[in-house]
Amino acid sequence: GPLFARCVARALAPALRACGEQSVWFELGGGSGVFARDCLLELQALDALPRHYWLLEPSADLRERQRECLRAGLPAELFARCAWLERPPQHLWSGVLFANEVLDALPVTRFTVQGGEVFEEHVATSANGAFVRADRAADPLVAGAVRHLQRHLGREFEDGYRSEVLPQLPWWLEAIAGEQTRGAALFVDYGYVRREFYLPERRDGTLLCHYRHRAHANPYILSGLQDITASVDFTALAEAGISSGFEQVVYAFQSEFLIAAGLDAAFAAARAGAGDEAARYALAQEVKRLTLPGEMGERFQAMLFARDLDPDAVFVPLLAVDRSARL
Repeated sequence: GPLFARCVARALAPALRACGEQSVWFELGGGSGVFARDCLLELQALDALPRHYWLLEPSADLRERQRECLRAGLPAELFARCAWLERPPQHLWSGVLFANEVLDALPVTRFTVQGGEVFEEHVATSANGAFVRADRAADPLVAGAVRHLQRHLGREFEDGYRSEVLPQLPWWLEAIAGEQTRGAALFVDYGYVRREFYLPERRDGTLLCHYRHRAHANPYILSGLQDITASVDFTALAEAGISSGFEQVVYAFQSEFLIAAGLDAAFAAARAGAGDEAARYALAQEVKRLTLPGEMGERFQAMLFARDLDPDAVFVPLLAVDRSARL
């Protein structure tokens, strides 16, 4: 809905202003294009428009849907600022990097521990041609990542413990944001801090498969038809950001982040402009979905990074809800 985009725009507008007239808003993914539309309209209202709004979207079908949405929903002057990228920028830029529900879709490595040794889950085929699980000794990168987890947690994983790890995350982030010289990066996703991600009782990991609005845990069926996701280790994200030269500024539940970014004011303004009772009801339902603990309020979290910016000057309201000590 529009409230999420308006709050994100309000949170990051100071970073755009600090980056000057050539600032860029760089969105990973972009979905249907609705977020970009609502975000640009809010940034215009805040007098904080970026010079360019980039969308990195690998799907040709989604790129076309985004173009149609933005062409229909934006004034021509705003639509002219939009550009679609097929790969991360290869030249220096400054501004905002934004990714909503991108990290959970990155391909993870599943591991298991047996007899103190780390094994990596591979895919094999059975006699009848079906895909099946095959465990093999983990390569050094994966084994090292699991040992790092155990050192950080202060305990060994029990035999049979199974979970996910994303050792390539620092390199992925460097590829995405390596040319960003100044600005902010905001990631919103569902996940946990490390000690909660790898709880002893969560011994089968967090990987889920989604097919036609139903969730299950078997990645070996419906190949190419289902989405496979895993929760985000926000401690690993903080480590990756810091290793890429960012300052990790804020970590908060989505509900806290949006409220600090002005959700109350955004809701009041949207409600005042709503055409009828049905529209006002939809806005109220959006607030509940975004903020209630049983909905997205705590399951989804936000992590904000800065590069060559003074957080105390740019992100004051957000600093009040920072929970980085939990990482």
